[in-house]
Amino acid sequence: MAYQALYRVWRPQRFEDVVGQIHITRTLQNAIEQSKVAHAYLFTGPRGTGKTSAAKIFAKAINCENKPVKEPCGECDACRGIQDGTVSDLIEIDAASNNGVDDIREVRDKVKYAPTSVSYKVYIIDEVHMLSTGAFNALLKTLEEPPEHVIFILATTEPHKIPLTIISRCQRFDFKRINQQAIVDRMKHILDDQGIKYEENAIIHVGLAAEGGMRDALSLLDQAIAYSEDDQIHLDDVLAVTGSIAQGQLLTMIDALKDKRAKEALQQLDELLQAGKDPSRFVFDFIHFLRDILMYNSADGMEEALVRAIPDQQFHETRSKVDPDWLEQAISILNQTQQEMKWTNSPKILVELALLNMQEIDQEKVEAPAASAPSPELMQQIAYLEKELKALKEQGVAMPTEQPVQEQRPRANSNRQSSYRTPHEKVRHTLSEATKEDVSHVKTNWASFMEGLKKTSAPAHAKLVNSTPRAASSRSLILSFKYEIHCSLVMENQEMIETLLSEFIGKRLTIIPVPDQEWDSIREDFLNQQPEEVEQTDEQVQQEQEEDQLVSEAKKLVGEDLLEIKDS
Repeated sequence: MAYQALYRVWRPQRFEDVVGQIHITRTLQNAIEQSKVAHAYLFTGPRGTGKTSAAKIFAKAINCENKPVKEPCGECDACRGIQDGTVSDLIEIDAASNNGVDDIREVRDKVKYAPTSVSYKVYIIDEVHMLSTGAFNALLKTLEEPPEHVIFILATTEPHKIPLTIISRCQRFDFKRINQQAIVDRMKHILDDQGIKYEENAIIHVGLAAEGGMRDALSLLDQAIAYSEDDQIHLDDVLAVTGSIAQGQLLTMIDALKDKRAKEALQQLDELLQAGKDPSRFVFDFIHFLRDILMYNSADGMEEALVRAIPDQQFHETRSKVDPDWLEQAISILNQTQQEMKWTNSPKILVELALLNMQEIDQEKVEAPAASAPSPELMQQIAYLEKELKALKEQGVAMPTEQPVQEQRPRANSNRQSSYRTPHEKVRHTLSEATKEDVSHVKTNWASFMEGLKKTSAPAHAKLVNSTPRAASSRSLILSFKYEIHCSLVMENQEMIETLLSEFIGKRLTIIPVPDQEWDSIREDFLNQQPEEVEQTDEQVQQEQEEDQLVSEAKKLVGEDLLEIKDS
């Protein structure tokens, strides 16, 4: 038989084999055991987290000849037939290529027929978000009231693209990214079963590179096995396959930056890029490696918290030279560089600038001078002044009435200058590509997004409460903030906010914060540079201002949480 990839050979056959989704597998098992199986399910989540595998296991369990059971036996005719694909009552549909009305009408016409060899006819529709609007409408009634012998399982990576009328008719299960340790344990089990030797750190690094997807992890593992030459997986093999940077090179880079040898650091960077390493991957690896050093130095027994570093002799020599302040500032510089790399066609320049900035981090800790005893001369002057004061009192000189000293406390934000700098170049770039459709799409889904953000992260929601979507392109979104300080604070949760927003609008947008007081002048400057479109844009601006005023009044009447904004 031809070779099969690891992720196919080791596809889960039982619920206990589905890694990292106990909250879903236990619910499904209990429903089967208690005979409370629903007629339609929606499985959502990132790629490679077990959605389709769980659907097939569920189909086997409800049709197992020994039912009700928590796990399919795998021995009866029904289990074996579903597993090898010979049972015609398990129908898998790829909605990416069968997304038309006619395809769904065919399904609708066939569901009325009873299953031929098992108890339930199961339809698994993968990538269901790819169905057309007409196809969804054709599926709607059947999905709501299917025959008793039919069960639908819809699987998707983008649930926000599915109509709410479809979602409301299904039991929804959200598959989450699998944690790194669970992925590593599963790979070790597979390699031990296959009799393949491996280095511990190599497998850990595969788990990091997989970013929560078991299928991605097994695909990388397959590549590493094929790349190795001595029937053993080494860390160098994994680094070569994933394009990551070796630990020794990162440690050498840190030593050069700490010793202010910028030329050596830049030469090493150039060699890495000449060898085909990706600048984004270099920054990603460097951030995680510095994080590991910071975690290791913070307390004893932190070896288990390391995700990228290997605590060898060179690691200990270098990590003992760096203090937490340097590491924190270096991570901050690299993180900012990672954000800015989305906007440039010359990422190497940004990485070089980041290394130069890291070299200039002040490494000297200034210690406050210890308080010393007053000198004899000072004590003599104090005694002389006390005598003079006593003499003035005896001569009858009135002393000024003592007034209570009021503590001068700095008023919050009185003369405080915000450290946030508006990225004018990014704003102008976004405005030049902005379309009314893009910003309207954001505004239409903004209320739902804010409600979802409130449930996910209350602090992040609080930072966005007084924000307004102003303009959007296919890649970025300009948000204006009533309080300037929120422009800086929102950057702390930017990654999470952008990820959640993408689930509601269907694409990833980079958020660009702008203070409200600067927005009008920025917009006016941009309009002045676009004379041919001024008239039309002004009309749109006036309309937006009227709409904003109407929305503001509506919020006062019914409250922000109850208000849902929709385009007419």
